[in-house]
Formats: sequence, structure tokens, C-alpha cells
Amino acid sequence: MMGHDEHMIIFRSVHKTFGPTVAVNQVSFEISQGECLALLGPNGAGKTTLIKMLLGLVLPGSGTVTINGISADMPESRAETGYLEEQQRIPTHLSGRQYLLRSAVLLGLQGDEARQEIKRVLELCSMSREADDNAGGYSKGMRQRIGLAAALLGQPKLLVLDEPTSGLDPFGIREMRLLLDRLHHAGTTIIINSHLISEVEKICDTVAFMQQGRIVLKDSLSTLLADGESLEDVFMRHVEKRDA
Repeated sequence: MMGHDEHMIIFRSVHKTFGPTVAVNQVSFEISQGECLALLGPNGAGKTTLIKMLLGLVLPGSGTVTINGISADMPESRAETGYLEEQQRIPTHLSGRQYLLRSAVLLGLQGDEARQEIKRVLELCSMSREADDNAGGYSKGMRQRIGLAAALLGQPKLLVLDEPTSGLDPFGIREMRLLLDRLHHAGTTIIINSHLISEVEKICDTVAFMQQGRIVLKDSLSTLLADGESLEDVFMRHVEKRDA
């Protein structure tokens, strides 16, 4: 695993409201190069808004978000970023391979280079056999695999994954975990937004708890679990403490 000696992502005093609702409340924290971070919190905590600001899909009301020193509202900040959304949408008239080809073209990949890259990510995501099937017949788990394959095109240095195991069976969840572990140890920076705390515990080395728009705790997994508790126990205790 790469050392965490450089901050790849920096949130500084980030604040975002939607009408009277405060979605993100003066959040400041960093994510280092090669770090695998889990973003955890109850529904409505602000996790999705934070991710969307990182991806330039939502602008902060105030504060700054940077990736490698470039403001997240600039397209070049995401040149080496792969994103998997929770509900993967693939046009039903396309095959998985055709969808990946369209994604590859958007990245500037063409011809043999695109075909070889698509072959690589299909193998990584165990979708080679079904790649030429119509996406309208895919299960949710199969759509998730193709979505992850699209996110891995071009070998991004940053992966942002929203509920990456959604729709996967236990075998698929294990495959996903092993793949992410391999990418992590190769130096990819990974951010996972997930409700499956038990899986996060097996993948990530850093955890950030978010509640009511704030990051209420960010620490290494080894420190959080030093007293022998499970991550779920730590999470529930911290949430209960904040709600008390």
C-alpha cells in the first residue's frame, strides 16, 4: 500500500444549503493519496451532497473543494477520477460492451486502445461473458458491475463509489471487496459511501462519520477498533452520543 504523504482532496469550510435545509455545515477535512476512506452516516447526513460537490455536480455555497490542488468545479480536476453511482443507468438497447465503448470515447480512447481497455475492465469486473448481452436483461448486480467497469476505464487514480455492493449477491460482494482491496494496494485513492458497515470494515483504512451535515469523527480504522469493538458498535455509539 502506498504511503499517505500527500493530500489529494481537501475540503475547506464547505457549506451548502438547499432552501432552509443545511445539507453540509462548515466541513473541513483531507483525504490523502492512496487512502481508502469510508463515508458513513445516517440517511440525510449530507454524504451524497458532499460527494456531488467533490464531483462538481453541486457547487458549494461557500468554502472550497480541491483535487490535487485544482478546484472541484473545474473539469480538469476530474481527469483521473472514476465514479460509480448507486443506481447505475445503462440504456436498455445497448449491450454492456457498447456502453463501455461510449464511455471510453468520452475519455478519448479509440480503436485498439479502447478495445483492449474494455477487455481489461470486463475481466476485472467478471462481466466478459455477458458483455454482448442486451443491458435490458441485466440484473441490478450486473448493471453495477458494468458501471464499475466504466468507472475503471483509463485506470483512474481516484475512485468514488456510491454503494458499490448494491444489488450484488454474497459472491459478488466478496469479488467486489477483493477487487477494491487490490486497487487500494496498487495506490488508488478510494472513497466509499456505503451502508454496509461490515464490508467497509474489511476494505477501508480510514473512516469518516457524518451527521447533520458535519464530519463528527475521522480516524484510522485501526484506532477506531483498538478497543476490540466492531465498526458498527463504534458508529452506533457515536451516533447515539450525538443524538443524546
